[in-house]
Formats: sequence, C-alpha cells, structure tokens
Amino acid sequence: MVKQQLESLIDSNDAKIGVIGLGYVGLPLIVEFGLKGFEGIGFEVDAKKADDINAGRSYIVDVSDENVKKCVDAGKLTATTDFGRLAECDVIIICVPTPLRKTKDPDMSYILAAGDEICKYMRRGQLVILESTTYPGTTDEVLQPMFEEKGFKLDEDFLLAFSPERVDPGNPQFQTHNIPKVVGGVTKDSTDVASLLYGKIVNQVHSVSSARVAEACKLWENTFRAINIGMANEMAKVCNALGIDTWEVVRAAATKPFGFMPFFPGPGIGGHCIPLDPHYLSWKARQHGFDSQFISLAEQINSSMPRYVAGLVRDALNEAEKSVKGSNILILGVAYKKDIDDMRESPALSIIDLLRSRGAEVKYHDPFVSEVTFDHAYTIGDGEPLYNEELTDELLANSDCVVICTEHSEVDYSRVCEKAKLIVDTRNALNEDTRNGSKARVVRL
Repeated sequence: MVKQQLESLIDSNDAKIGVIGLGYVGLPLIVEFGLKGFEGIGFEVDAKKADDINAGRSYIVDVSDENVKKCVDAGKLTATTDFGRLAECDVIIICVPTPLRKTKDPDMSYILAAGDEICKYMRRGQLVILESTTYPGTTDEVLQPMFEEKGFKLDEDFLLAFSPERVDPGNPQFQTHNIPKVVGGVTKDSTDVASLLYGKIVNQVHSVSSARVAEACKLWENTFRAINIGMANEMAKVCNALGIDTWEVVRAAATKPFGFMPFFPGPGIGGHCIPLDPHYLSWKARQHGFDSQFISLAEQINSSMPRYVAGLVRDALNEAEKSVKGSNILILGVAYKKDIDDMRESPALSIIDLLRSRGAEVKYHDPFVSEVTFDHAYTIGDGEPLYNEELTDELLANSDCVVICTEHSEVDYSRVCEKAKLIVDTRNALNEDTRNGSKARVVRL
C-alpha cells in the first residue's frame, strides 16, 4: 500500500521532498526539511533564484544564507528549473502564488501549471500536498481529477492533501518550525501521511477531517483579519472626525482581558494574503448563491484607505497654505509591512499614484526597496518608476510633507521630526515623546 511505503520513507528521513515555488513559502519550507535531514529538490521557473540557492544564497528575509548554504553543502538542497526531476520525489509540495484576476476572481493558472507539470512526471507512490491559498474544493475538485485522468487511483497509487501556509514575513518570533500546521487530506490515509511528514519539521500538527476544511481554515483566518482591520480603519475615520486619538482608544480597549482583540488602522492592506484571500471565499460563496456582505464591506473600507490618506495629506498641506500640486512629498516606506522588502499590494503604491495624479512631486525612502515600478493593475499612475532616495537632512527639510506609510525600524524618526516641516503618520510610528519634541506639525491617522 502507498500509505505504508511513504510512512516508512518519512519515518527514516529517506523521503525525497520536492517543493514547487521557492518564494516566501516554499524556500523556508524546503530549508526546514533540509535542516531536519531530508533531501529536497526545489523547482523554480526563475533560473536566477535556482542559481542563487545552489550557490548558497537566500533572497528571502526569513531564511539566512547560512542555512541555505548548510543544506546545499550537505547535499540536502538542490534547486532546478528541470521539472522532469519531479519523478525523483516521494513528496511534492505546491507553493505557487494564487493571485486575483482584474475582475477579483481567483486566478488558478499557477496551480494548474504546477498540476500539469506533476502529471507529466507522476509515478506511483507519491504524496502531493497543496499549500497555496485557494478556495475550498480546489484540492479534490481540480487536482484530484487531473491525477486520476493519468490513470492513478487515490489511496492505491497516490495520496493528496492540503496544508495552508502560515508565513508571516519578517516575524522573528514565529517561523516554520513553531507555527502550528493544519493538515487535511482528501482521504484519511492522505491526512495521516501528510501529518506524519509535517510532524518531522514543526512542533504541532493539527489534523482536520478533509482538505476542504483545511482550505476554509486558511481563508477564515485571513478574512477575520481583513474584516477586523476594516473595522479599525473605519473607527480611525470616526475618531478623526470626533477629534479623538485613535491609537489611545485602541490601547485603552486592549486593556480588557476578554472579548476584545486589538487591530490597528493603517493606510490600507497589503501583501499576498489579506487583500486577496477573502475574495477566494466570497467567490466560492457566490457559486452557492450566498452573498458574503461582511467581506465586501471590509474590502470597500480597506481599499478606500489610500484615498483617505491622500485626503489627509491634502488637508494638511492646505493648513500650511500649500496645494498638493507642486508640493514635494516624501513617502517613508513602500513595502507593505515593516522591515521587509515585499511590495505586493502595498497601499503606499496607490498613495504615490494618487498624489502624483494630483500634481505632487513624490520621492520615497525605503531601506529595503531600491526601485518602485507602477505596472500593477491596482495603480492609476503614469508608470514612471521611482528610485530610493537617501534619507538626508536636506531631503527631509525640502519636503513639504513626509508621509509615513511603513514604519521600518531602521528609520530614525526623531531626526525625521527634527528636520521635517509636516508629517502625516499612518502607522503610529512616532511615539508621544518623539511627537512632543517635534518641530514638525504631525497629523496622525
């Protein structure tokens, strides 16, 4: 039986692990397997990424060069663009992107492409696991039929499961090994073997009854966050209208030891998960005649925040008897969250677009991002790229307004307050002591 064969290989650390997609999810995963003694093959369409890994270099903030080199030197990690080597793997884990189309419907093309490659080289005795975030039913409605059309039978020839990624880039506290892993197989045998596998590299595995439960779990987690961030953003608008300090309200509410969890407002939501995942759930709900109103409302609120921030900048400049048109505006931070280089869906890009469309001269400083391009579906600008500016005293002094979009730790905010004339702080990056000693006028979200 395929179950017993795979269990034996996993128990002895002899199972060869293949990971398709070596980004923020796939690279930390395959390195963790390598550190635990499993041989892994990483599959990439980007030859440069494969070359970097084989040279012992990491391009992911959460994975050190040291650990990549350690795995490569020990013969536990190889990266390749040759998908024919999938036939060598006992376990194949899919970690490819799942973006949205312009219509905000799921774009399954990367999963389908990965499935097609597996089908070309599939052999009896393999476990396939999907980690890419997707709608409930993808694993058994999309992947299972693809493999069965090749003549393979589930449980007899192969196993199939879903285990949602739970990566939080830039978080030093929670990484692959200490984040609980949810696992749901299409069959019980699939659940058992996939759970055994992940138990080799993570501290806690939580098995569920089906792949669909595991798929829904991931969407629920991120939809929960999107909705509560939407509420925080709406409350920030209310507090601003009432002349109340939003952040003080959140801190006060967070003292309640039960029934409250703090969420914080911001210039919008970014990254590959929070802005996208709720759409996968609402899309699937629509297929069953259900309108997910909470999700739609949260999306409306969160997507309105860049325009709201641009309005704060406009009003702040008006108070200084300046117009947006012709003003020099400096954006601090363009990554979607602090201390990483990931700009996917970053609200800072939309804020820059809005300000440039109103005639502002915009520059940016981000210690993690050397260049910003605007060839994205969600931006409205003219497509001209921007390049990172050194954060000099002169740059700060010559800026009519400084907008803090991402609160990177490397930035000296005391110096920003000392040299700038006007600051719009969307992240509460300026603490009370910094604000009190500031020569600048500070407008907070």
